[in-house]
Amino acid sequence: MWITNPRIMLMGAVPALLVAVVYLGGFILLASNLDGLSTAITPFAADWGESARAVARGVASVALLAAAVLLVVYTFAAITLAIGSPFYERISRRVEERLGGIAAPVELPFWTSVVRGVGDGVRVLLTAAGVGLLLFACGFIPVIGQTVVPVLGACAGGWFLALELTGFAFEARGITGAQKRRMLRADRATTLGFGVANYLLFLIPFAAVVVMPAAVAGGTMLARSAAGDAGPVERREGAVEDAVGG
Repeated sequence: MWITNPRIMLMGAVPALLVAVVYLGGFILLASNLDGLSTAITPFAADWGESARAVARGVASVALLAAAVLLVVYTFAAITLAIGSPFYERISRRVEERLGGIAAPVELPFWTSVVRGVGDGVRVLLTAAGVGLLLFACGFIPVIGQTVVPVLGACAGGWFLALELTGFAFEARGITGAQKRRMLRADRATTLGFGVANYLLFLIPFAAVVVMPAAVAGGTMLARSAAGDAGPVERREGAVEDAVGG
C-alpha cells in the first residue's frame, strides 16, 4: 500500500503524527516533573534513610514511566483512528476494492458511524485501561513481573489493537461488538500474531506514524479473512502481511 498508494497512506500518517506529537509533549512534561511526582506518591518514605528513600523514589519513577508507556500503547490506536477516521476508512475501502470488494456493504449515515465508532472505542479503552492497570500492578511481583507480565501485556495489547484496527472493515459488513470478537477469536493465533506485531512496533518511538496506515490495511485483510470474504490466495498473502503488521 505504501508503494502503490503513497498519497492516501501519507494522509493516514498525518493523524498518527499529530497524536504522536501530543504524546511526546506529555512525556516531556512527565519527565520534567518526575522527581516531584515520585516524591508525592511515596510520602511513606519521607522518614526513611537516604538510600532507602532514593530506592523507593527510583522505583516510583520507573513505575510512572512504565504506566505512561502502557497508556500510550493501549490508547494510541483508538485516539488516532477517531481523529483520522475519514482517512483510515478510505484506506480500508481501497484495500477492500483491491481484494474483490464486499458483497453487500452497509452504508451508515456519517454521524451514526461516528457515534458508533466512538462508543466502540470508549468501551475498548475502558477495558484496556482496566487490564493495563492490573498488569501494571502485577509488574511489581518479583520475577513474574519481569518475565510473564510483559508477555501478557503484549498479548492483551495486541488483542485490543486487533479489535480497533479491524473496526472499519467489520462495520462495513454490519458486524460489531460481540460478533466481531467471536469472529476474531475463531482464529486466535492469526489475530494475536497481527495485533502483537503492531503492539511491538508501536513501542518504537514514532514508528506508529508509518505503521498506523499499514496496520489499518492489514486489519482490513484480517477482517476479510475472519468474515470469510478472503479467497485461498488472499488468505496466504494475508498471512504473510499480517505477520509484519499489515
